[in-house]
This record gives sequence, C-alpha cells and structure tokens, in this order.
Amino acid sequence: MRIIHLLTIGFTCYCANVLAMVDIQHWTTSNGAQVYFVPASELPIVDLSVVFNAGSVHDEDKGGIALLTNGLLNEGANGLSADAIAEQFDNLGAIFGNDLDKEMSELSLRSLSDPAQLEPALTLFANLLAKPDFPPQAFERVRQQILLGLNSEEQSPNDIAGKAFQKAIYGKHPYANPKMGTVESVKALTPEMVKTFYQRYYVAKNATISLVGAIDRPTAERIAETLVKQLPAGEPAPALPAVADLQKAETIHIPYPATQTHILVGQPSHSRHDPDYFSLYVGNHILGGNGLVSRVSQEVREKRGLAYTAYSYFTPMEERGAFNAGLQTRNDQAQQALAVLRDTLQTFIDKGVTEAELIAAKKNITGGFPLKIDSNINIVNYLAVIGFYHLPLDYLQKFNDRIEAVTVESINAAFKTHLQLDKQVTVTVGNTAM
Repeated sequence: MRIIHLLTIGFTCYCANVLAMVDIQHWTTSNGAQVYFVPASELPIVDLSVVFNAGSVHDEDKGGIALLTNGLLNEGANGLSADAIAEQFDNLGAIFGNDLDKEMSELSLRSLSDPAQLEPALTLFANLLAKPDFPPQAFERVRQQILLGLNSEEQSPNDIAGKAFQKAIYGKHPYANPKMGTVESVKALTPEMVKTFYQRYYVAKNATISLVGAIDRPTAERIAETLVKQLPAGEPAPALPAVADLQKAETIHIPYPATQTHILVGQPSHSRHDPDYFSLYVGNHILGGNGLVSRVSQEVREKRGLAYTAYSYFTPMEERGAFNAGLQTRNDQAQQALAVLRDTLQTFIDKGVTEAELIAAKKNITGGFPLKIDSNINIVNYLAVIGFYHLPLDYLQKFNDRIEAVTVESINAAFKTHLQLDKQVTVTVGNTAM
C-alpha cells in the first residue's frame, strides 16, 4: 500500500512537472512566419518543424500536386543532389523528415544543439525550404513512387473503403481530395505545376515554425529567421469553404474478392474550434476510442466475437472533420456486425454516458496525457497543431483542466448535436452485397 501511494505521489509530481515545463513562447519572424518555442535543456538536442498550409486540400484539379511537391523538397536543392543532401545530414548526425496530410505539409529536423552540428544542419535545411531544384529525374522518380502507391491502394479494401467514405461525406469539398490524387491526375502533373504550387504555398506567411530543445530564446529567434529568411513573405493559403451537412443516409457497397468485409459509418462532425471539442473527445473515448473497454468494442468484439477490432474516432480539422466508426468482419457476419454497430451508436446518442464511464474516461485520459508530451518530438508535434489551428498558448497546460470540466450532460448534448444516424454514410467493401 505504501509503495503504491509513493508511486502515485511520484507520478502526480511528474505530471505537474512535465506540464509546467511546456511554457510555450510565440512570436512572428520579420517576414511573417509564426513561431512557437519551448526550451528544453535536458538533452543536447534541437527538434524543429516547419509546417505550411499546403496539404492536399489545395490540389484543386491537379490531384497529387501537394504530395509530389512535398516529396521533391529533399530531392535536390541549391545544386546538391538527393544523395549529397542525405550524406550531409548523416555526417552531421541530423535527421530530416517530410510528410503531408489533408491540410499540412511538414518538414522536420532533429540535430545536436552543439553549433558545430546545428549550424550547418540549419543551413542545409533552410536551402531545402527556399532553394529546391526540382530536378527532372527526381520529379519522374517521385511521381512513379506515387503511382505505385496508387496501384497498391487499388488492391487494398481498407483504402478503397476510406476513399469512398471521404468522397461520400465531403462531395466536392477539398477534404474529399485523395492525398495521392488519381492515376490520371498524377500522370498529368508537370515540373512547371510543381514549381507554381511551391511558389504559391511555400511562403513565410503560410508557415508555422515549431522549436523545442536545448537553446535559449535569442538562439531560437535566430534559428527561426535563418529557416525562412530566404522565403518570400507571400500570403496565407485561402480559407476553406464550409462543410455541408449530409441530407440523408446513404449506403455504398463496393464488391471486393475477399473473405472479410470492411465497414465504415460516419458523417462530417466538428472543427478544432468547436466549443464541444472536449466533450466529443471524452465521449468518444467511452464510445469507441479506448480499445477493448470502449462500448463499440465491447458490443461487437467482446460480447459477440464479430470482429477483432471495432472503433470510432473524430478527425477535427480547420473545418468540420469526420466522425468515423468501423470494423472488419467475415463476409457472412457483415450484416449482423453492421446492425450491432448502428445499434451501439444509436443507443449512445439516445441514452448517453453514465457518471461511472465519465470518471473512468477522465482518469484514463488525464493520467496518460503527460506521456504524450514526454519527449521533444511529441511537444514539437503539439506545437505544430497549436500554431496551425491558432489554439491558445496554454492548450497543453490546461488540457487536463478542460477534460475535467466535461460533464455527462455536455457529452450527451454534444453527441445529439453532432451525430445523426439517419444522415450518416455507410460504406462496405467485401464479397457479400449489403
């Protein structure tokens, strides 16, 4: 008993110390980039991320252009080849990364904080941002990689279901744009299109810089200026249109020769800025976001053995992201599994959560939260989200307080407001017609 008590005290102190350390500082560079910085002297390392509002939502009629542009930034810059760039980062012990999703295009760097390693790594990184060469051979190689990825997606029932789901709930909204585009759109892309996309979106006023590491504020300011000083100021990306409500339920079945059926159910829900954000977050932890103990998993897997995994989640973004509930089951059980999933969702919407479920969810979320910010990389990722979505600077420090403020009533009201089963899309991909 005493050991457990001491461990509890220690963990509580650890939580408080971790949260206290995440004191976010914010400023703007001379040419308009937003900067978010957390000093962390425990390790001689600097982690940084530069995020541009240049995701696939801006592809327009050139599907795949955002991904292709992002993928080419380390394929040649300022006269250096891709191999030379990789070799220089390796020699400095630095790690470069790039990634893209619907809204964000990210480039990241991890380096030792010693100026002998950090300064040349920053110079090389800044050249990738501001002086990409987009060499023709690299353009064709990366394009072929995307085409291979598209071919792989066409063979994956999970990807087929996901694409059909996004298209059904978003229609012509940019959120429906597939990250890799289509085979036809990617084949039509040209180096000139990449350069035009880069020149429009890779500008300082469209950038968010996140810095965490063993540096002080003056050094962080200098690093931020170094990263984007060669970029034009430009303008932020245009605002996205609002996401429309679905007007009726729709069921889409896509035949696929497999022994399993993939099932997705959902609709547009809410944005990162919605006042119901935390109520929906905690509520979904109970509904389908907490693994085997969540209601969806209990009903579908534990009680009936209809699927190995069954889940639900929200993906809030700048505009209304999707609510998605899903599972994978044998073809002969697909009808039953779908009925159980729908019944579970409807019961949750109609009857809501219990006080006991809420208490357990809060303990699980708040107890685990410090582990989500226990590394520089994790904090950098959070800073990127905070900056991109213009969330308050105390977001991390007050995260647990906002979780604790959620009530049974706020969850029940939020789910009734944001989810309507009679207007949801159902997508099934498998060998049995639904």
